[in-house]
Amino acid sequence: MTRVRLTTCIEAPIEQVFDLARDLDLHQRSMAATRERAIGGRTSGRIGLGEHVTWQARHFGRTWTLTSRITELETPHRLVDEQVRGPFRSFRHVHVFTSFDDRRRTRMTDEWVHVSPLGQLGWLADRLVLDRYIRRLLETRNATIKREAESARTSEPGTRTAIQAMDDPVA
Repeated sequence: MTRVRLTTCIEAPIEQVFDLARDLDLHQRSMAATRERAIGGRTSGRIGLGEHVTWQARHFGRTWTLTSRITELETPHRLVDEQVRGPFRSFRHVHVFTSFDDRRRTRMTDEWVHVSPLGQLGWLADRLVLDRYIRRLLETRNATIKREAESARTSEPGTRTAIQAMDDPVA
């Protein structure tokens, strides 16, 4: 069994981060390097409770297909997706969202747990490759969510980016 826990702090309200985390179009953009795309079930927009999506992606030189379903959804605090069909014996991905700093910031925590097939060979693959590989995929996805949420925040009227502040003339 592989367990990956990852926490990302985002300068945006919880509702916005929650919606971005379940946005299938954003997910596909974040996984462009693996050519991940939704090919079945819900294929675009925000996925909801009970809905499933079938993904196709290229990992380790091979094309893989995986179907996951949203098994729990507590807006805007918790989202759980689990494998219905795919390369793992099982996986469960719990997303937890916590608001802080007077609701201006969000802590997004991912808890990914999977069991690989093939017994001891799967256990070895987890230790040698998959632990780090899954962590990097989650970090890439979370960086995309963070970038999208924070860029939307800085484009609000009256909000100045660090670059804009540096370009202001000195009084």
